[in-house]
Amino acid sequence: MASLDWSQCPAVESIPGKVSGAWTFRNFRTPAKVVFENLEDGMTIDEIIEQYPVSREEITAVLDFASHSLDKEPTF
Repeated sequence: MASLDWSQCPAVESIPGKVSGAWTFRNFRTPAKVVFENLEDGMTIDEIIEQYPVSREEITAVLDFASHSLDKEPTF
């Protein structure tokens, strides 16, 4: 996740001094990485929505961005 250029994902932002500059969902302090961590731990998207102030559309945008970023050819 760290090697992705998250600045191209419209659902997240990084503001120096806000959550130590981590990529968070726009206008919130919820780090984007909570989606990946919680899915990895077995939570469903609906459970994540219940736990955090994020919408299905925001979660989908983050997952789509990560997925499409993996489709790109590596640069060396």
